[in-house]
Amino acid sequence: MKCRHCNTELTLPLVDLGSAPPSNAYLTKQMLRAPEKYFPLCVLVCERCWLVQTEDFAQADELFSADYAYFSSFSTTWLKHAEKYVADMAGRFALDGTSHIVEVAANDGYLLQYAKARGIPCLGIEPTTSTANAARAKGIEIVEEFFGVKLARQLAAQGRRADLTVANNVLAHVPDINDFVSGFAELLKPAGVATFEFPHLLNLVEQNQFDTIYHEHYSYLSLIAVKTIFSANGLAVFDVEELPTHGGSLRVYAQRKDSGTREMSLNVAKLLEREAAAGMNGKTFYASFQTKANKVKNDLTAFLIEAQRAGKTVAGYGAAAKGNTLLNYAGVRPDLLSYVVDRNPAKQDKFLPGCRIPIVAEEHLKNNRPDYVVILPWNLREEVTEQLNYIREWGGQFVTSVPALEIK
Repeated sequence: MKCRHCNTELTLPLVDLGSAPPSNAYLTKQMLRAPEKYFPLCVLVCERCWLVQTEDFAQADELFSADYAYFSSFSTTWLKHAEKYVADMAGRFALDGTSHIVEVAANDGYLLQYAKARGIPCLGIEPTTSTANAARAKGIEIVEEFFGVKLARQLAAQGRRADLTVANNVLAHVPDINDFVSGFAELLKPAGVATFEFPHLLNLVEQNQFDTIYHEHYSYLSLIAVKTIFSANGLAVFDVEELPTHGGSLRVYAQRKDSGTREMSLNVAKLLEREAAAGMNGKTFYASFQTKANKVKNDLTAFLIEAQRAGKTVAGYGAAAKGNTLLNYAGVRPDLLSYVVDRNPAKQDKFLPGCRIPIVAEEHLKNNRPDYVVILPWNLREEVTEQLNYIREWGGQFVTSVPALEIK
């Protein structure tokens, strides 16, 4: 395989997680009678541009289908993050009723609803019908297509260039990263700003967050790689912030390379230096990740087996993609984890892909009173433990697996 950005032959492995179905391909009861499509889940490192990437097996339209079941608005933490983002950007870049915001991967309108509430004209781009319709129900205009240079030029020709483009947790999801990034250079006004948020590869490796690897994530990103990719595709990075979201993310600010005038913040140089000091532009940094992933897998499996032997009951919480990666890699099935609770009605009464564990409403916890609740979206641990604190009434405990097994 060759690098998606620079076309260099890839030989350096990060991790091999075996084979798994797409992490958001939830199953209906009828689908349990049919075979599932599995794809190898192997991640490689480019030794030229240092883009970390999955091998090419699944196409985007197989991963992001019309009934895509990830809705951003079911996390109160993420909604607060989005509301603060809009307030901060409106203040920093003087956005008002004469401005135009375009969000790529607008999902269910979780963010643009706050732009709309401020009277800032906005447009969402979202290729999945289920989430696009949810955004439209909030009164947000949605273009239901995948984003790239072609769509950006169409919008620009219609006079719909952006003062601000938003791309939260989507840069990692695109198979053609060059076309995607070039689209922002086409869509921005000459003085426009693009922001991108994505999980930071430094945290993924150092904190053993291997469960954030799944087919829908084509790329795993450092600032070293992003700055290189942006520069080659018409964008110049001028600032970066570190965020606590998704186990540690970056928010990268970029402008058009040909017309942007903002000076580069010292934050950029400092983070590049930190990544280099960690060894992210060398082989050694990536060498031991497989061993650390295997330990998480083995520790979780051992815990579930011992709980079963002791007559304890275990439930899961959060039918998240990262949980599907973990459960499939660990070989966990309904005999060890009988069900997973999720607040999203679009997932309830379905089954996790691969492991085929049923997804149920929260009432099951109150009715069945399990001894342990495994929180699969560990990045939302505080939100979930507060929401489900009532399990303490019957002596229930919370379990997380990443970065290491913890029972509280």
